[in-house]
Amino acid sequence: MKSNPKLKLIIASHTDSKGDDTYNMKLSEKRAQAAVKYIIAKGVSPVLVSGKGFGEMRLLNKCKNGVACSEEEHSVNRRTEFRFVKVP
Repeated sequence: MKSNPKLKLIIASHTDSKGDDTYNMKLSEKRAQAAVKYIIAKGVSPVLVSGKGFGEMRLLNKCKNGVACSEEEHSVNRRTEFRFVKVP
């Protein structure tokens, strides 16, 4: 990113459905912001990095509230995604 300032990084963090919905939203937001701070600390301009937490809103499988799932199934939903977009 340092060598290509026409790219912006968008960070999206997600949790599994275990625990309280509000807690998971806060947790994912903290994770996203920690990743943003790390990237900025490596010398990337703050205007080129943004992050957002989605909690358990974007699950990748059936493991929503009230559905019995294994730990392995839950772990699929705990992730941080990085997406690069071109800035005009």
